[in-house]
Amino acid sequence: MRFDNILCVCTGNICRSPLAEAYLTSRLEGVNVTSAGTHALVGHGADETAQLVGHSNGLSLDGHEARQLTLELARGQDLILVMERGHLDWVATTIPAVRGRTFLASQWRDRADVDDPYRRSREYFETIFSRLTLCLDDWVTKVQSA
Repeated sequence: MRFDNILCVCTGNICRSPLAEAYLTSRLEGVNVTSAGTHALVGHGADETAQLVGHSNGLSLDGHEARQLTLELARGQDLILVMERGHLDWVATTIPAVRGRTFLASQWRDRADVDDPYRRSREYFETIFSRLTLCLDDWVTKVQSA
């Protein structure tokens, strides 16, 4: 199966999923990567600390605008990567049609949540970003071999 469209999902769509979107975009040439939130802060830009962490790792979150995960958005995705088990449950309840395409970002690592760094220290953001990129690197390998 080809993965031409990947959606990264977190809660507010201002921290983890925009970072995941930018990271996967930088690693997967020719793949459309986007993001959304289960309880998005619709219209908000990326969190300031997320932007700093992204920039310090060569990623830009400039122009990001948070949006809500909807059935319409989810339908067009080949793969949906969520940050927490609670997001899996939310998708299963709210958009059950795409549950079979929805996986934890940490699926191939430890299947543990990628914790939310919102309103935490820059150091905590860096720790979460490091964990997130390790998890996403596993997906990059899977997507490239598909």
